Amino acid sequence: MIRLRDAGTVARVPGDLFITGDPKADALLNRSGTALMIGMLLDQQVPMEWAFTGPFTLRSRLGHLDAKRIAAMPEDDLVAVACERPAIHRFPAVMARRTHALCIALDRDYRGSAERLWNGVATGDELYRRLRALPGFGDEKAKIFIALLAKRFGVRPEGWERAAGVFADSQPRTVADISDAATLAVVREWKKAQKAAGRDKQDRAVRAVGEGGA
Repeated sequence: MIRLRDAGTVARVPGDLFITGDPKADALLNRSGTALMIGMLLDQQVPMEWAFTGPFTLRSRLGHLDAKRIAAMPEDDLVAVACERPAIHRFPAVMARRTHALCIALDRDYRGSAERLWNGVATGDELYRRLRALPGFGDEKAKIFIALLAKRFGVRPEGWERAAGVFADSQPRTVADISDAATLAVVREWKKAQKAAGRDKQDRAVRAVGEGGA
């Protein structure tokens, strides 16, 4: 279990992420760490816009997006909410269970605040370790999220570039690089070109479907 060293007020830094096509959904992502983490979790095997709209859909149906309250819900209740039409994901039941597990981890280790995961974190390596300890955050997803925090939210602990790997560079390749309609279009076109060339988001030859994300 991760022990928190700080007990003060959690800093919330508004971001400039532009992704869903819905200003209200984007606003939620830019002010709520929990929404941002759930969106990143859902970003798998569905279009980016669908994945990152998920947190707003859940909040609209639940009346909140409080990690503590979600963690306290019966898992099946969250699954039922996620499966309502329109579903939050191509695989809504599976992703609802992962979301429930994520909220349990945030409640247990960060007192229900996603921002505490990165608030005051000393190094990129520490941030990477914290993310990898979460349900649903594999290697690539953790690296993309580090880049997302750095590029869109100004969360840049020492060594974040090394921890984010290729996603720290200037090539618009993921959700971390999207701040407006123009950059969204650039990322879409780049991903299409990579797919046509048989290469993934890290410029590697594609051999199997990965677990990454936007």
